[in-house]
Amino acid sequence: MRSVRCYTVIPVIVFSILVVACPLIMADETKNILERMEIAYGEIRDYQTLVELRNYREDGSFEAEEFLYTLKKPHWIRLDFKSPHSGMVIIYPYPRGRVVVRPSGFFHFLKFYLSPDDSRLVSRTGQRIDETDMGLLIENIRHSVTDHRRGPVDLVSEDRRLIIRALADDHFRKGVETRYAFTIDKDRWLPIGVSESTPEGRLERAIFFRDLRTNLTIPDSFFQMDGP
Repeated sequence: MRSVRCYTVIPVIVFSILVVACPLIMADETKNILERMEIAYGEIRDYQTLVELRNYREDGSFEAEEFLYTLKKPHWIRLDFKSPHSGMVIIYPYPRGRVVVRPSGFFHFLKFYLSPDDSRLVSRTGQRIDETDMGLLIENIRHSVTDHRRGPVDLVSEDRRLIIRALADDHFRKGVETRYAFTIDKDRWLPIGVSESTPEGRLERAIFFRDLRTNLTIPDSFFQMDGP
Protein backbone atom coordinates (compact mmCIF):
# COMPACT_ATOMS: atom_id res chain seq x y z
CA MET A 1 0.00 0.00 0.00
CA ARG A 2 1.42 3.41 -1.01
CA SER A 3 1.72 5.86 1.85
CA VAL A 4 0.87 9.56 1.59
CA ARG A 5 3.51 11.79 3.09
CA CYS A 6 2.71 14.55 5.60
CA TYR A 7 3.77 17.36 3.29
CA THR A 8 1.08 16.16 0.84
CA VAL A 9 -1.68 15.89 3.44
CA ILE A 10 -1.13 19.25 5.19
CA PRO A 11 -1.78 21.49 2.14
CA VAL A 12 -4.94 19.48 1.42
CA ILE A 13 -6.16 19.98 5.00
CA VAL A 14 -5.34 23.70 4.93
CA PHE A 15 -7.11 24.14 1.61
CA SER A 16 -10.18 22.29 2.93
CA ILE A 17 -10.28 24.55 6.00
CA LEU A 18 -10.07 27.67 3.83
CA VAL A 19 -12.86 26.44 1.56
CA VAL A 20 -15.13 26.05 4.57
CA ALA A 21 -13.95 29.17 6.45
CA CYS A 22 -13.93 31.75 3.63
CA PRO A 23 -17.73 31.86 3.11
CA LEU A 24 -18.17 32.16 6.90
CA ILE A 25 -15.67 35.03 7.08
CA MET A 26 -17.37 36.73 4.12
CA ALA A 27 -20.80 36.33 5.75
CA ASP A 28 -19.55 37.86 9.01
CA GLU A 29 -17.94 40.79 7.18
CA THR A 30 -21.09 41.40 5.13
CA LYS A 31 -23.23 41.29 8.28
CA ASN A 32 -20.96 43.86 9.92
CA ILE A 33 -21.22 46.18 6.90
CA LEU A 34 -25.01 45.94 6.84
CA GLU A 35 -25.25 46.70 10.55
CA ARG A 36 -22.99 49.75 10.15
CA MET A 37 -25.14 51.10 7.32
CA GLU A 38 -28.37 50.56 9.25
CA ILE A 39 -26.95 52.33 12.31
CA ALA A 40 -25.66 55.22 10.18
CA TYR A 41 -29.01 55.68 8.45
CA GLY A 42 -30.84 55.45 11.77
CA GLU A 43 -28.96 58.56 12.95
CA ILE A 44 -30.15 60.62 9.97
CA ARG A 45 -33.16 62.94 10.29
CA ASP A 46 -32.95 64.37 6.77
CA TYR A 47 -30.51 64.49 3.87
CA GLN A 48 -29.79 66.05 0.48
CA THR A 49 -27.72 64.61 -2.31
CA LEU A 50 -27.12 65.38 -5.98
CA VAL A 51 -28.28 62.30 -7.89
CA GLU A 52 -27.00 61.34 -11.32
CA LEU A 53 -29.05 58.60 -12.98
CA ARG A 54 -27.82 56.88 -16.14
CA ASN A 55 -30.05 54.59 -18.18
CA TYR A 56 -27.91 52.55 -20.58
CA ARG A 57 -28.80 51.40 -24.06
CA GLU A 58 -27.62 48.08 -25.52
CA ASP A 59 -24.85 49.84 -27.48
CA GLY A 60 -23.35 51.20 -24.24
CA SER A 61 -24.56 54.79 -24.66
CA PHE A 62 -26.85 56.24 -22.01
CA GLU A 63 -29.40 58.91 -21.17
CA ALA A 64 -28.64 60.87 -18.01
CA GLU A 65 -30.75 62.72 -15.47
CA GLU A 66 -29.48 64.93 -12.67
CA PHE A 67 -31.51 66.26 -9.75
CA LEU A 68 -31.18 67.39 -6.16
CA TYR A 69 -32.84 64.77 -3.97
CA THR A 70 -34.10 65.83 -0.54
CA LEU A 71 -35.63 63.52 2.07
CA LYS A 72 -36.99 64.26 5.52
CA LYS A 73 -38.06 61.36 7.68
CA PRO A 74 -40.45 59.69 7.88
CA HIS A 75 -41.48 60.12 4.24
CA TRP A 76 -41.15 63.61 2.70
CA ILE A 77 -39.36 63.55 -0.70
CA ARG A 78 -38.54 66.38 -3.09
CA LEU A 79 -36.73 66.28 -6.44
CA ASP A 80 -35.37 69.49 -8.02
CA PHE A 81 -34.25 68.69 -11.58
CA LYS A 82 -31.04 70.07 -13.02
CA SER A 83 -31.18 68.20 -16.35
CA PRO A 84 -32.71 67.43 -18.73
CA HIS A 85 -35.79 69.27 -17.36
CA SER A 86 -34.11 72.10 -15.45
CA GLY A 87 -36.52 73.71 -13.00
CA MET A 88 -38.98 70.82 -12.77
CA VAL A 89 -39.98 69.97 -9.19
CA ILE A 90 -41.55 66.75 -7.90
CA ILE A 91 -42.81 66.40 -4.32
CA TYR A 92 -44.23 63.39 -2.50
CA PRO A 93 -46.57 62.88 -0.72
CA TYR A 94 -49.38 65.36 -1.20
CA PRO A 95 -52.97 64.79 0.06
CA ARG A 96 -54.22 61.23 -0.51
CA GLY A 97 -50.66 60.02 -1.15
CA ARG A 98 -50.33 61.75 -4.49
CA VAL A 99 -47.27 63.22 -6.20
CA VAL A 100 -47.33 66.87 -7.24
CA VAL A 101 -45.31 67.87 -10.30
CA ARG A 102 -44.43 71.41 -11.39
CA PRO A 103 -43.11 71.38 -14.97
CA SER A 104 -40.10 73.34 -16.15
CA GLY A 105 -40.02 76.13 -18.69
CA PHE A 106 -43.04 78.09 -19.89
CA PHE A 107 -45.54 75.93 -17.96
CA HIS A 108 -43.77 76.21 -14.59
CA PHE A 109 -46.87 77.85 -13.06
CA LEU A 110 -48.93 74.66 -13.56
CA LYS A 111 -49.25 71.77 -11.10
CA PHE A 112 -50.08 68.15 -11.87
CA TYR A 113 -51.24 65.65 -9.27
CA LEU A 114 -50.35 62.05 -10.07
CA SER A 115 -50.36 58.64 -8.40
CA PRO A 116 -46.92 57.27 -7.37
CA ASP A 117 -47.47 54.35 -9.77
CA ASP A 118 -48.29 56.61 -12.74
CA SER A 119 -46.27 55.39 -15.72
CA ARG A 120 -44.82 58.90 -16.25
CA LEU A 121 -43.16 58.72 -12.83
CA VAL A 122 -42.09 55.07 -12.65
CA SER A 123 -38.58 54.25 -13.88
CA ARG A 124 -38.05 51.67 -16.60
CA THR A 125 -36.95 49.23 -13.88
CA GLY A 126 -40.29 49.65 -12.09
CA GLN A 127 -39.06 51.88 -9.25
CA ARG A 128 -41.56 54.44 -7.90
CA ILE A 129 -40.75 57.74 -6.21
CA ASP A 130 -41.86 56.30 -2.86
CA GLU A 131 -39.19 53.59 -3.30
CA THR A 132 -36.20 55.90 -3.67
CA ASP A 133 -35.08 56.58 -0.10
CA MET A 134 -31.70 55.41 1.17
CA GLY A 135 -33.30 53.38 3.96
CA LEU A 136 -35.06 51.16 1.43
CA LEU A 137 -31.85 50.87 -0.59
CA ILE A 138 -29.99 49.60 2.49
CA GLU A 139 -32.80 47.12 3.15
CA ASN A 140 -32.59 45.94 -0.47
CA ILE A 141 -28.82 45.54 -0.18
CA ARG A 142 -29.42 43.24 2.78
CA HIS A 143 -31.84 41.15 0.72
CA SER A 144 -29.39 41.07 -2.21
CA VAL A 145 -26.64 39.46 -0.12
CA THR A 146 -28.90 37.16 1.96
CA ASP A 147 -32.31 35.72 1.12
CA HIS A 148 -32.56 37.16 -2.43
CA ARG A 149 -29.00 36.28 -3.40
CA ARG A 150 -28.56 34.13 -6.52
CA GLY A 151 -24.78 33.78 -6.57
CA PRO A 152 -21.61 34.49 -4.59
CA VAL A 153 -21.06 37.83 -2.87
CA ASP A 154 -17.86 39.71 -3.77
CA LEU A 155 -16.39 42.41 -1.51
CA VAL A 156 -13.76 44.88 -2.72
CA SER A 157 -12.27 47.22 -0.11
CA GLU A 158 -10.54 50.42 -1.22
CA ASP A 159 -9.14 53.38 0.75
CA ARG A 160 -12.37 55.34 1.15
CA ARG A 161 -15.02 53.02 -0.19
CA LEU A 162 -16.25 49.46 -0.27
CA ILE A 163 -17.91 47.72 -3.23
CA ILE A 164 -20.36 44.83 -2.75
CA ARG A 165 -21.18 42.80 -5.86
CA ALA A 166 -23.94 40.19 -6.00
CA LEU A 167 -26.34 38.52 -8.41
CA ALA A 168 -29.78 38.78 -6.82
CA ASP A 169 -33.50 39.09 -7.41
CA ASP A 170 -34.24 42.48 -8.93
CA HIS A 171 -35.40 45.03 -6.35
CA PHE A 172 -38.43 46.13 -8.37
CA ARG A 173 -39.04 43.60 -11.16
CA LYS A 174 -40.54 40.29 -10.16
CA GLY A 175 -38.95 37.24 -11.76
CA VAL A 176 -35.87 39.16 -12.97
CA GLU A 177 -32.31 38.62 -11.76
CA THR A 178 -29.90 41.58 -11.68
CA ARG A 179 -26.17 41.80 -11.11
CA TYR A 180 -25.69 44.61 -8.56
CA ALA A 181 -22.63 46.59 -7.50
CA PHE A 182 -23.22 48.71 -4.38
CA THR A 183 -20.62 51.36 -3.52
CA ILE A 184 -20.40 52.25 0.19
CA ASP A 185 -18.63 55.30 1.69
CA LYS A 186 -16.38 53.92 4.46
CA ASP A 187 -16.34 57.25 6.32
CA ARG A 188 -20.12 57.62 6.59
CA TRP A 189 -21.06 53.95 6.03
CA LEU A 190 -23.79 54.99 3.60
CA PRO A 191 -24.38 54.01 -0.06
CA ILE A 192 -22.97 56.44 -2.63
CA GLY A 193 -23.65 54.46 -5.81
CA VAL A 194 -25.46 51.52 -7.38
CA SER A 195 -24.97 49.86 -10.75
CA GLU A 196 -27.36 47.33 -12.25
CA SER A 197 -26.43 44.87 -14.98
CA THR A 198 -27.98 41.83 -16.61
CA PRO A 199 -26.81 38.41 -15.34
CA GLU A 200 -24.54 38.32 -18.42
CA GLY A 201 -22.93 41.61 -17.39
CA ARG A 202 -24.52 44.21 -19.71
CA LEU A 203 -24.88 47.49 -17.80
CA GLU A 204 -28.49 48.71 -17.60
CA ARG A 205 -28.53 51.50 -15.01
CA ALA A 206 -26.19 53.37 -12.70
CA ILE A 207 -27.02 55.79 -9.89
CA PHE A 208 -24.52 58.07 -8.15
CA PHE A 209 -25.14 60.03 -4.93
CA ARG A 210 -22.84 63.05 -4.83
CA ASP A 211 -22.28 65.79 -2.23
CA LEU A 212 -24.33 63.96 0.39
CA ARG A 213 -25.29 66.20 3.32
CA THR A 214 -27.18 65.00 6.37
CA ASN A 215 -29.15 66.43 9.31
CA LEU A 216 -29.73 69.85 7.77
CA THR A 217 -32.90 70.58 9.81
CA ILE A 218 -34.95 71.04 6.65
CA PRO A 219 -38.35 72.68 7.40
CA ASP A 220 -41.65 71.01 6.47
CA SER A 221 -42.44 74.02 4.27
CA PHE A 222 -39.70 72.92 1.86
CA PHE A 223 -41.96 70.05 0.86
CA GLN A 224 -44.84 72.33 -0.11
CA MET A 225 -44.92 73.42 -3.74
CA ASP A 226 -44.95 77.09 -2.74
CA GLY A 227 -42.27 76.57 -0.09
CA PRO A 228 -38.66 77.85 -0.26
